[in-house]
Amino acid sequence: MGRSPEKDPLLGESKDPYSFMYPGQGHSSTLDISGMVGSDEFESNSDNYSYYSSYNGLNGSQQNNTNNSNNSNNNNNNNNNNNNNNNNNNNNSNNNNNNNNSNNNNSPTIFSPHKGNSGSTGGNGSDGNNNNNNNNYNNNKKNKKNRDGNNLENSPIQSVGSIGSGSDILIGTTNEKMDLSGTPITNIKKVGGSGEHKIGQLFSTAICGNDITSSIFYTASSCTLSAGKYAPISLLIVCIVLYLFRKVYGEVGCALPLNGGAYNVLLNTTSKQIASVAAALTMISYVATAVVSASTAMNYLQNLWEELDIFWATIGLLGFFALLSLIGITESAVVAFIIFSIHMVTLLILVFGGFGIFFYKHDWSVLINNWNDVNPPDPDGSLQCEQQFYWGQNFAYCIYFGFGSAMLGVTGFETSSNFIEQQDKGVFPKTLRNMWAIVTFFNPLISVLSLCFLDTCSIVNAKGYVLATVANEIFGQWFHIWIIIDAVLVLSGSVLTSYVGFVGLVRRMSLDRCLPQFLIDVNSCRKTTHWIIILFFLICSSLYAIVQGALSTLEGVYAVSFLGVMLLFAVGNMLLKYKRSSLKREIKAPWLGVFFASASVILGLIANIYKDHYIVFYFGVYFLVTIFIIMLMFTRARLLKMVLFFSQIIIWWSAPLRAKAAKSIGNQIKKINSQPIVFFASKDDTAYLNKAILYIRDNEQTNWVKIIHCYDGQDEENIGNQNIIQSQEFSNNENTENHNNYHNHHNHNQDGQQQHHHHHHHHHHHHNHHIVRETHDDVDDSFSQHVQFLDGCYPKIRIDYIRVFANFSPSTVEKLSLLLKVPKNFMFIACLKENTILNIGDLGGVRMITSF
Repeated sequence: MGRSPEKDPLLGESKDPYSFMYPGQGHSSTLDISGMVGSDEFESNSDNYSYYSSYNGLNGSQQNNTNNSNNSNNNNNNNNNNNNNNNNNNNNSNNNNNNNNSNNNNSPTIFSPHKGNSGSTGGNGSDGNNNNNNNNYNNNKKNKKNRDGNNLENSPIQSVGSIGSGSDILIGTTNEKMDLSGTPITNIKKVGGSGEHKIGQLFSTAICGNDITSSIFYTASSCTLSAGKYAPISLLIVCIVLYLFRKVYGEVGCALPLNGGAYNVLLNTTSKQIASVAAALTMISYVATAVVSASTAMNYLQNLWEELDIFWATIGLLGFFALLSLIGITESAVVAFIIFSIHMVTLLILVFGGFGIFFYKHDWSVLINNWNDVNPPDPDGSLQCEQQFYWGQNFAYCIYFGFGSAMLGVTGFETSSNFIEQQDKGVFPKTLRNMWAIVTFFNPLISVLSLCFLDTCSIVNAKGYVLATVANEIFGQWFHIWIIIDAVLVLSGSVLTSYVGFVGLVRRMSLDRCLPQFLIDVNSCRKTTHWIIILFFLICSSLYAIVQGALSTLEGVYAVSFLGVMLLFAVGNMLLKYKRSSLKREIKAPWLGVFFASASVILGLIANIYKDHYIVFYFGVYFLVTIFIIMLMFTRARLLKMVLFFSQIIIWWSAPLRAKAAKSIGNQIKKINSQPIVFFASKDDTAYLNKAILYIRDNEQTNWVKIIHCYDGQDEENIGNQNIIQSQEFSNNENTENHNNYHNHHNHNQDGQQQHHHHHHHHHHHHNHHIVRETHDDVDDSFSQHVQFLDGCYPKIRIDYIRVFANFSPSTVEKLSLLLKVPKNFMFIACLKENTILNIGDLGGVRMITSF
């Protein structure tokens, strides 16, 4: 038996400051929730038991004291078991009888923790431990009341103090046949949304259409600046590229109908770190959208109010929508539809009325001069036609750089993928089709119309209010005012959309622990995430102030971030084809189309960066800051361990202060690593399970994994007919003293990981044959053996095995999420097969992490 380490009188624990780094013990259990009747009862019973095995380290004494006080009778029985272990060679037959009696009495299944219980050798002590289990069960029956005084007689799982160290074991009853499907949950809550009313094609198109059609207010000018008279051709080429992205987005949306856009598709096909890059680009895209839209809106408004200071008016508009967001006013599908309808009527009047008047007047002089590069009279030199970017360049040069600027004309195309869960089934591809049709019709025609009434120099110098100038030339002052009001209304709606999108994305990333948790705090007044809203306002204001309101630079930053998101979406589509090929999808984009779309976006990126090198600096600052914060979140546990190590060196003069620092930092690390992760395993293949563990280890900050296996209906029926009462014990031969000594040995040997691995290997080598399976047909369950093997391979990760006798369904996932207190974004599965009736969107945010 090992010697317990010295106790620090200040901490009451081991002096080893790294003792918190060692996880608890893995265990196996069988869940029975047949006594529950609904989601409310799941929540009410969720506090009646604990799943987390306390660390034998910092704050461990307090937890041990609690467990000892609640289960004093168990400790007495454990002491009796020490005597049983000394005589175990004479009591094997008695223990077998005890087990048979346990089955006949239909007693709960008891699964003892196994990691770290290798204090003894061979098979000695197993019989005494069986008696210990029976004693624990008897004591548990005597102590059915939990800390709130609630009766746990019918609780599916009760937590009882086990072998003296403050650890918990799970006891699952098998009095009734497991049937989770008999306890339906009506509302399946989703990470990115909930079960709210679904919206149809018309309202979905309105929300997306306001975003994508608002971009024409500033694209007509910026595209003409780059392409000159060839601007309509550049805009038409963009529409061709957008047609390819219809298929790209459509395939991703059908295969992964979840909110989140590029972040979501990469999260389900690659690592969490790569997905965070897409999220960072999307956040900058939201920021640029808000700033460009607000600035353009105020440029249009200045045509009516000449004394308006555009800089402070833009800041004020951003602040106004921040205030609305803080109050809780968000997007409304009805309001969006009204704005969209007004905007469509305005553009239709502009296009059809404009071309009608143009052909009626038969004045082709402006268009001919534009085509022949004849500049208008410029006596004061204000137009500076020969200094414009397009002047004197050849056809290919103008088309290429015009294409780069024209890509801004389709910003907002990704909007639909960010609220796909709120759309009716089959609506998403239709919104993509509708947006493409609207852009293809209006953008090139409005560009041609501008060239019919204004010379290229005037279009370029009109900057952010070109459509108002064209409207004044066509219909006069009244339509000029109408266009300004419409522009302010639609562009302001884009600002609000940016707030809503940014808040939703940051909230999701905070829930995924990619960003600090304080961001999702809600205020008590309006229940809004005020920190995210304030942060977004500050970022937008700072970007606008840094570029000093230069609209062309802002558009460049916008273009780079938007094109980066589109490129990552195309990459995600390729990965979806390669790594998640078995997913059902109604739309399939051809490989050639995806490659061509990706190449087009890359060319657009190069064009925008070449045209204005400064946008790389402004974009890079915000992008790198965002990535730095995200990477800090991914490595914070390791960084805290480094801080802990150096704190013990730096604070050399005060032992109490060193202990206090170690305790405080240790608690923070325990809090970070205490989030359990669930993996739904469909088969008991070791390589398959190991792949899941490797993904969790590399992408999540946790040392606790729960492997859950749901039996299908046929297996469940067979199990019910056999009336299985299982008593699987990963290590049956350890008593209280040996269990504590093993953990003390771990805390005493913080650098001996090779010894740790060897210890586990030795333990498993000797005790695999002690796994007990008691069924009427003696069903061989190799699942627990594989989990036990992996638990020994990863000594720093606690791996639990839970058997659930129910069909794998959205209802089952929801119930287990409530019961285990694990959010569904921390529940993982392998890739669903094409012939399954389930869709990944039905599971409410469960993540796919492996292809088999």
